[in-house]
Amino acid sequence: MRKLVYYIGVSLDGRIAGPGGEFDFFPQGDEQQAAAYSTWMNALYAETIPTAYRAAAGVADAPNRRFDTVIMGLGTYRPALDNGITSPYAHLRQYVVSSTLKPDIDPAVTVVPSDPLTLVRELKGEVGTVLDIWLCGGGQLAGTLLPEIDELLIKTYPVIAGTGVPVVDGAFDPTVFDVAERTAFPNGVTLTRLTRR
Repeated sequence: MRKLVYYIGVSLDGRIAGPGGEFDFFPQGDEQQAAAYSTWMNALYAETIPTAYRAAAGVADAPNRRFDTVIMGLGTYRPALDNGITSPYAHLRQYVVSSTLKPDIDPAVTVVPSDPLTLVRELKGEVGTVLDIWLCGGGQLAGTLLPEIDELLIKTYPVIAGTGVPVVDGAFDPTVFDVAERTAFPNGVTLTRLTRR
């Protein structure tokens, strides 16, 4: 069965974005460190690079190896939309969970006005599909989908945000995950893969 994988960057205090949706405060290190980190991450998770940036990242023709579907909340989708991009991940099936977004925003994007849990359960149960579903963000959506999150890929950046969007924003529901692997990079970023216990 397909897995729902929450792949996200997070500050040391558990923020995936600032209070206004900012995400440019995550430190990348010096130029050499940033290049090495980006090259490694882009090779491993090429399909998580927005379509418009895939050529510049050197993965324009890279096949989808881990994910074939992305699901995100409106706050995660909004930066692309504000820049006139209605299909940010054209190389994936795209779902945006929003009760306010018009359903005909783009033919390549399916707007889900309610009940993302049912959507994820249906996607997980698809026959003949072997790639996983990427939960791109945000925190409220992750809180709603927590019962269906099978794996976490957490990029922890060496910065404290102070306030902002939490990695998971939902009801109190202690959910245990086990560390499967951890990779530390010279720029101070740590990638941790965790699986649901």
